[in-house]
Amino acid sequence: MTERVIWIVLDSVGMGELPDAARYGDTGSNTIGNISRMVGGLAIPNMTRLGLGNIEGMQGLEKAASPEGVFARLGEMSNGKDTITGHWEMAGIYTEKPFPTYPDGFPPDVIQAFENAVGTKVLGNKTASGTAILEELGAEHLATGHLIVYTSADSVFQIAAHEDLYPIERQYEICEIARKLLDGDHKVARVIARPFTGKPGSFARTANRHDYAVEPPYDTVLDKLAKKGLAVMGVGKIVDIFNGKGVTDSVHTKSNDDGIDRTLEYMKTGKKGLIYTNLVDFDMKWGHRNDFEAYAKGLEAFDSRLPEILAAMGEQDVLFITADHGCDPTVPGTDHTREYVPLLGWGRGLAAGTDLGTRKSFADIGQTISEIFGAEAIAHGESFWARIRR
Repeated sequence: MTERVIWIVLDSVGMGELPDAARYGDTGSNTIGNISRMVGGLAIPNMTRLGLGNIEGMQGLEKAASPEGVFARLGEMSNGKDTITGHWEMAGIYTEKPFPTYPDGFPPDVIQAFENAVGTKVLGNKTASGTAILEELGAEHLATGHLIVYTSADSVFQIAAHEDLYPIERQYEICEIARKLLDGDHKVARVIARPFTGKPGSFARTANRHDYAVEPPYDTVLDKLAKKGLAVMGVGKIVDIFNGKGVTDSVHTKSNDDGIDRTLEYMKTGKKGLIYTNLVDFDMKWGHRNDFEAYAKGLEAFDSRLPEILAAMGEQDVLFITADHGCDPTVPGTDHTREYVPLLGWGRGLAAGTDLGTRKSFADIGQTISEIFGAEAIAHGESFWARIRR
């Protein structure tokens, strides 16, 4: 009987445009395929061995002659291409109405209400790269004490402040105020604290980022497992994405490597249940910055550590590796991209080489995990547990 599932999300590692990609301006997007083409091939032998290159529609990777894992391509049922939408769908939530975005900045009434509530003026109020806006406005922020507010192509209200000027506790308090204000038509998916340090010319964001997501509208697979008394251990921003709902234990991370380390530490505890990990560097550090070379190196770095995870797994453990959306660094713009995502599964009790084809929804993963643990079914998704267990 399976006692533990390790579920790792390679944030933004998509594998080709969805049929409706044109509606999102994402024709031609293919995060894995385009990166592989641009760097002359990816050296990811461990994921290739599991069957990553064998997935239907995969480009730029070799196929394994005898895949050691199970594999599939997942379509997205929800409307959107952001972190919240992707993770929520995996866990069983269908998002019909996309979260609002603000390509021209937030309306004056929203900014005015925020300024009144926190007692200071705002700088920025536009779409921007998190590093670029610090270069542009960091010095003025230090001189005036005004908060830097910016957004992106995602549904986010981001607040940047220097840690010497605004202690972390105050920054989090400000974000909580913003979270309460941003409701109704302006209910963004996430309010994000973006603390930074340094001096003009050398500002740097710190690891004290904190996300304030909207509350999931109904129970997910995380809740179903927690109600059965199982551990739900969130690594990285998982606890933020679900606003803590259904998560019994969590740890934030500083990098992909740190996320892998924390995952391995949770595995050593022997707790029964789910370890749910998000590795955000692919998206935050490389995808949004159009750095396809660093993205390729990041994929190779994760692949080099995959054997550690496999070696730490018990006889009945199950591993799933997937993504939440695309963020193709080779196409114009810095937005997420509307893509299929890959799914790899491995375990000593799984039927190696099982090709699950193209699935209709990310929620198939959550539904499968519910069945694995004998938990109540989630609202969406079709389990593939019967097809992959030996």
